[in-house]
Amino acid sequence: QVQLVESGGGLVQAGGSLRLSCATSAAKFTIRRMGWYRQAPGKQRELVATITTGGGTNYADSVRGRFTISRDAAKNTVYLQMNSLQPEDTAVYYCNCVTYRDFWGQGTQVTVSS
Repeated sequence: QVQLVESGGGLVQAGGSLRLSCATSAAKFTIRRMGWYRQAPGKQRELVATITTGGGTNYADSVRGRFTISRDAAKNTVYLQMNSLQPEDTAVYYCNCVTYRDFWGQGTQVTVSS
């Protein structure tokens, strides 16, 4: 069973920054894509950013230019650098790893105060 271990969430003031990390136990050769999704209270889970094994990235319009996704292939870890955080970024952030199926982390809370 593939495991995803997330870290880095917390409370930050508007305009601040946080960095999320997600380490996966998936075998490197099986990973197709990793990414971050988020779910705010009362809303559906939505894409934040993804990165393929080739390094291709995709961002939600709402975070493009503020968030940066990156990966360390040697450590099987993906990162999400979040800058210029706003209260509307408050959500539980979930790490996702795509191999032959989707795997999800347990989620990490990000709270941005105004």
